[in-house]
Amino acid sequence: MIFLDSSIKHELKQFFIIAIPLSAAYLAEYAMFVTTKMVVGKLGYHSLAAAGIAADLSFEILVVLMALLSVVGVLAAQALGAGKKDELGESVRQGFFVATALGIPATIAVWNLDLFLYATNQDPKVITLAQEYLKGLSPMVLPVLWFSIFRNFVAVLAQTVSVLVISVIAVALNYLFTVWFVFGGFGLEPMGLFGAGLATSIVSWFMFFALALHVFRKSMFRGYGIFKGKWKLRLPLCHEIFWLGLPIAGLAFLEAGLFVATSILSGVIGAKTLAAYQITSAWIGIPFVIAFGLAEATMIRVAFAVGRNSMFEARRAGFLGMGLVILITSSMVVVPLTLADSIILVFITPDDPGYEKVSAMARHFLYIAALFMVFDGLQAVAARALRGMKDNLVPLWIAGFGYWVLGVPGGAILAFYYDMGGAGLWWGLAMGLAVAAVLLSWRFHRFTRAAITN
Repeated sequence: MIFLDSSIKHELKQFFIIAIPLSAAYLAEYAMFVTTKMVVGKLGYHSLAAAGIAADLSFEILVVLMALLSVVGVLAAQALGAGKKDELGESVRQGFFVATALGIPATIAVWNLDLFLYATNQDPKVITLAQEYLKGLSPMVLPVLWFSIFRNFVAVLAQTVSVLVISVIAVALNYLFTVWFVFGGFGLEPMGLFGAGLATSIVSWFMFFALALHVFRKSMFRGYGIFKGKWKLRLPLCHEIFWLGLPIAGLAFLEAGLFVATSILSGVIGAKTLAAYQITSAWIGIPFVIAFGLAEATMIRVAFAVGRNSMFEARRAGFLGMGLVILITSSMVVVPLTLADSIILVFITPDDPGYEKVSAMARHFLYIAALFMVFDGLQAVAARALRGMKDNLVPLWIAGFGYWVLGVPGGAILAFYYDMGGAGLWWGLAMGLAVAAVLLSWRFHRFTRAAITN
């Protein structure tokens, strides 16, 4: 740090003020899904597979909608950079209208996701168990989307410690409620996988109300009219949020859909392959959500610089985020290479009848995942750096090529045509993510260099 000039030190400080609590908060939120898998995995590999694939599909819907709503953070950051507090508050209020309009049909979609499992010819026992889980999980959609709006707001103001604290408490509550509801006790009958979904829904409502109360009470957040401003639907701004967010949602659909498609194809191969996929994805999600926090911080800092009309600062913020994510994810590669057996034992016990085959496949998948962790994080940061400049359409095409021309079809060819099974699907993931990461990073370099030159 002593060799860095003051401007870079300042940028690093602002970056970490946002990134560290956000990454920790995203990690804590993700831990809710992981702890759910840990608990239901004790019921057997079919339950692990069912809860995992149902959560994958539900999370895909949420990721797409939260990506669209992330435009609220971009508009708010640009308004803050331009010194327009009223516009910042208005963006947040209209974001709630958009979130509600999207959340109601999304709740219905999550309730009925078992129809998709039937359509993709999943194991009948997995479908039956997934139905139970989805019925308990569907009420969490609206609070998760509303929470994301408040999270965008506090992140723009670099006040994300509250999100971290709430998320950490939520992890503990989710684990306790999941164990209680799944296995019963203290006068409550066991509810199985329905109880696991219900626990997550209850905790999601807690998170929303806790953050709303914090924003309402803390003086730091006053002056933006979040609560005292007129809550009047303004269709032009809602229209802007929706249309700016639509390509971003498309990118998120392609990105998250890459893993969901791999989950679905794993289930087509068999329940054991799906269970092994769930174990591996539980690990690979950890470095990704850390990278996601860095990516969100990068987006906010790039958007803030754009609001200040400084493309030089935007370029510096983007490459700073990319450099940090490469450094951090590279240091985590050693975990799946050396601790694969320990990771597997967290989710499935040796006395499970499917343990031997599931663990062998999961170990193989973890080794492959270790090879593309860095690219997974890099593509997330590069895409959101471009998002901070409202460059959405070209990244969408890049993602479409990387994920859905190379990734999913390539993995399916390796899995089914060359008879590589689940390992072929993971090699397809590696190929798609690597190509997308390189192309998105190159796009950011060309875009910002051209803007500075002109």
